[in-house]
Amino acid sequence: MHVTRHGFGAFASVAVLLTGVALATEVRAAPAPAEEVPLAAPAPGEPENFGASCRTDIEGSRVTAHCQNPYPRTDRVRLHVECERWWDLDTDSAPVDVGPADYAQLTGRCWKEVRAAWITHQPADPEPAPDSSGP
Repeated sequence: MHVTRHGFGAFASVAVLLTGVALATEVRAAPAPAEEVPLAAPAPGEPENFGASCRTDIEGSRVTAHCQNPYPRTDRVRLHVECERWWDLDTDSAPVDVGPADYAQLTGRCWKEVRAAWITHQPADPEPAPDSSGP
């Protein structure tokens, strides 16, 4: 009976070891990030790529949004926080302009738990008019 327990422990150890090796191999075999495609001007009539890339982090009753704008147009972002409790006030941040290749951090909070948080985007400058000067 004593031998069986040692045998099972050895078997379990080997199984865990092989699983770890398989996971490590899978992580190492992940494909390399794709090469970035150079940005080209949008064709006439097509909408221009627009909008800062944002992520929100919720920690307890506090929300932080991190936004980076990779596009040539300024993006006006706002953080909206919806609180879980009916008596807790939902909040909307002041608009923040995130220029080309710029970064912004927005914060909000509830008194208690956060139900949801999201970012809205709006162009801060008008879309450039198509070039009407022809040959």
